[in-house]
Amino acid sequence: MHYVDEGQGPLVILLHGFPYLWYMWRRQIPALAAAGYRVVVPDQRGFGQSERPDAIEAYDISQSVGDMVGLMKVLGESSAVIIGHDLGAWVAQAAAMLRPDLFRGLVMLNTPVPPRGSVKPTIALNEMARGKGYHHLYFQELGTPDREMSNDTRKTLRSIFYSVSGSAVGAERWRIFFEPGQPLLDAFTDPKDFPSWLSSRALDYYVDEYSRTGFTGAINYYRCRDRNWEITAFLDGAVVRQPSMFISGAADASLEPAPIRALYDQLEAYLPGLRKKVLLPGVGHSAAEERVDQVNELLLDFLRGLSD
Repeated sequence: MHYVDEGQGPLVILLHGFPYLWYMWRRQIPALAAAGYRVVVPDQRGFGQSERPDAIEAYDISQSVGDMVGLMKVLGESSAVIIGHDLGAWVAQAAAMLRPDLFRGLVMLNTPVPPRGSVKPTIALNEMARGKGYHHLYFQELGTPDREMSNDTRKTLRSIFYSVSGSAVGAERWRIFFEPGQPLLDAFTDPKDFPSWLSSRALDYYVDEYSRTGFTGAINYYRCRDRNWEITAFLDGAVVRQPSMFISGAADASLEPAPIRALYDQLEAYLPGLRKKVLLPGVGHSAAEERVDQVNELLLDFLRGLSD
């Protein structure tokens, strides 16, 4: 596993989402380290410079949480606050639920992770999509999404990063649901000019890494949605009781479907230790990239509060 390790003090682990890398936290790392924390930021398995197992089941939630447990052992640490964005929020939430002895606090960005439902995720997602395409469902196909996204890696990443952000408005915004048979990337807009919050240097880093690795490892997490449900029957009714916080953007299209918005509205029931939930005005799905200072301030306030 590749990871960045900066600073000294209580351990904070930052987990990226999709299609991001450890690099999405590059402007949180120095702020947290300067405030007196040890900040460890991995490329999760299948991403960036970490190993990419071939088997789909190698990306299930037990393996992802096991990676975090193993990482802490290597680091010689026995307590951490775990912070996850998007796909990383799934792993962070599961880690906090499964190993409360190791993870003393949880922060989720942009993705309110649901408790284990009564039906398989793909069944619930099909009901939500009502016959339309939806990326979690599209990623269940083998090969097609991987090839589509790798056909023009720069265009793929530019389009996704822009369209999911608060900078995209109107018809340029990410279209959560798309027509059956339509390519996934038709739901995104490739901008003529990219907003200043993502520099050309940053985009180049993402493009170089995904051009080298492809997208299959990352997509395999989605192919484990039903498997995760099947292997976690023992978590039915479980909640995360540690102190927690949720940060998202008020312009995040991923929160707009009614079932997902309901998760946000009911977070207190799923996270009894929830201390704050925030929707940042004008911000989309990349809160840590789009509003660096605000996210840093929220994270530091939460971390300091754990010591009070």
